[in-house]
Amino acid sequence: MKIIKNIRINGKHNKPILTDLFFKESNQLKPILIFCHGYKGFKDWGAWNLMAENFANAGFFFVKFNFSHNGGTAEQPIDFPDLEAFGNNNYSKELDDLGNVIDWVSENSDIKNEIDLNEIYLIGHSRGAGIVLLKSDEDSRAKKVISLAGVSDYKSRFPKNEKLQEWEEKKVYFVKNGRTHQEMPHFYQFFRDFEKNEKRLNIKKATQNLEIPLLIIHGNNDASVSINEAKNLHKWNSKSTFKIIENSNHVFGTSHPWDKERVSEELSEAIEIAIAFLKG
Repeated sequence: MKIIKNIRINGKHNKPILTDLFFKESNQLKPILIFCHGYKGFKDWGAWNLMAENFANAGFFFVKFNFSHNGGTAEQPIDFPDLEAFGNNNYSKELDDLGNVIDWVSENSDIKNEIDLNEIYLIGHSRGAGIVLLKSDEDSRAKKVISLAGVSDYKSRFPKNEKLQEWEEKKVYFVKNGRTHQEMPHFYQFFRDFEKNEKRLNIKKATQNLEIPLLIIHGNNDASVSINEAKNLHKWNSKSTFKIIENSNHVFGTSHPWDKERVSEELSEAIEIAIAFLKG
């Protein structure tokens, strides 16, 4: 298997988009599967590298990347050395980043003998699932899409009433990262950008509009994103496929770091479902 790590793609927002490729070099055209990580996530989190190998072994050209403002840097792509960038991230930037990655893959002559540009599939975890749903609605190059423990609404995640007013006055609020113990900033531009682009960032509308195959995978023990959000997505798109992973949490039984040689049973089940869906 060929694995190329930490390619720097130039995006629209003045920070590189660090990207990984996983594929079996064969000079045969393969469907492209692009993965988006979630909130406080990164492309090398937990078992994502093993997941990438699983999909590549199944015949996909697998692409994963760090959003340009996820808080990582080109020198330190794991964890969050750049909290200033993290605070300046927003949903619009993430949508643009995904568009830049699709453009880069589509225009890269070095990999043209390995990729089938008529079969571009998107998969996102958690907040990243919202991004792939929105992008699939606005970009006709996406032919299938998968929500993995995905969110169904961005607006409900913002502070309300007095807390929103306090955020506007202070220009920043902080969320503690339980794993790294960092106080992670969210600058008020995040909400301003959402207000300005609310129409573009409406996951319900995007899901209702989708005319391509949609797979929704969710664990029934997800304490971070309720399974009711998956049920909403399925309700809004009656042609979608909805699969529940029994006894699975938000990260499908994995954690960071993940030192085992294989993915968890729960993530393995999710991958098998995804592969069957994409090949079906």
